[in-house]
Amino acid sequence: MEKLLALDFDGVISDSAPEAFVVALRSYLALRPDSKLGALAAPLAGDRAPGIDAVRASDRYADFLELMPLGNRAEDYAVILSALETDEPVRDQAAYDRLRARHDSGWLSDFHTHFYRVREALSACDPAGWHALMGPYPRFVEVLRRRASDVVLAIATAKDRSSVRALLRAYGIDALFDPDLVLDKEAGVSKVAHLEQLRRRCGLACAQITFVDDKVNHLDDVASLGVRCGLACWGYNGEREARRARARGYLVCDLDNVEAQLFG
Repeated sequence: MEKLLALDFDGVISDSAPEAFVVALRSYLALRPDSKLGALAAPLAGDRAPGIDAVRASDRYADFLELMPLGNRAEDYAVILSALETDEPVRDQAAYDRLRARHDSGWLSDFHTHFYRVREALSACDPAGWHALMGPYPRFVEVLRRRASDVVLAIATAKDRSSVRALLRAYGIDALFDPDLVLDKEAGVSKVAHLEQLRRRCGLACAQITFVDDKVNHLDDVASLGVRCGLACWGYNGEREARRARARGYLVCDLDNVEAQLFG
């Protein structure tokens, strides 16, 4: 059997940060309506999706992007927004982890649940506008199309499966992925669970798997399995994340070198 290329979805295939910001902000303000971040929400409020230009013009959007690589799951957006609300400096992973540990687990769980409710409501109310907030990375999609016959493609994501399948169809690449190899948040909290399931389903050794993610901490989790790890740097990752990845011996991929890095 061919080797397996497992991909995270958000930040690797999908440029989904604008949607994450909108859904996270709406969820945060629904649970904390008196938050001073409410001033950010006015241009982004309503049942329908805002325009992507309005999202990118938001005063704290760039700050949100800066902290996104430090989290793992939907509830981490609550931690990020709380840091923006209080203007607490978060310079690295250790500082973020300390901040997260101070948050009540029940509050984070409530946010996680609310986040997916808000996302589902937005996608149902305004599917076209919702899709517009999550365009693909076209150059990477073209690499996948060119190389789909050279490798088995899989997805290991913390996003929900229905959203992933809908977006793959919108991007025109759903046929590249066997549905049994699209694993979502239900597979487990850690990407280790995703990759272990993919390994068993494909009958492969871990050394035959390459995993590409936009989070260094996800790569750190799976590195002990013996998979080849690559960091996607064509989204919101900066030199801070690239430096951490290089120090650990991971591939550091941009759109100019990703095809050569992954396929030789």
